[in-house]
Amino acid sequence: MEFPLIFGLQKTSLPLIVTSGKLKNLCFLIDTGATHNVLFAYVYEHFKNEFKILNGTQNIMGIEGEYKETPIIEATFNFEGNDYTSTFSVLDASEAVTQVQEETGAQIHGILSTDFLIKNKWILDFETYNVKCND
Repeated sequence: MEFPLIFGLQKTSLPLIVTSGKLKNLCFLIDTGATHNVLFAYVYEHFKNEFKILNGTQNIMGIEGEYKETPIIEATFNFEGNDYTSTFSVLDASEAVTQVQEETGAQIHGILSTDFLIKNKWILDFETYNVKCND
């Protein structure tokens, strides 16, 4: 698989992917600085029945730079014809999401971290602005 990120970069200056399948049209930011996948709380509330709630919580640094204890879920989404299952921290970051939407025009539903990229063998090509997957 090879997917161009140039459209999202040109429109919003952000590397974005949009899902299909049951969790259709969710927009995830690819963040190479993030250590955990994040699903924003308002998305979790809307699609609650589509997720598996896992035991325990984890502490993550939120967008505002403060540590927050978050529930952990498992989610499966489809991207470019492939299903991806991963764990996500459910984070309430309403103010930050609103700010991103006002600045870019894009509504972000979550963040895909470096962990997601490694586990799914996604490679970001910064010369061509593509996501490549060797699976």
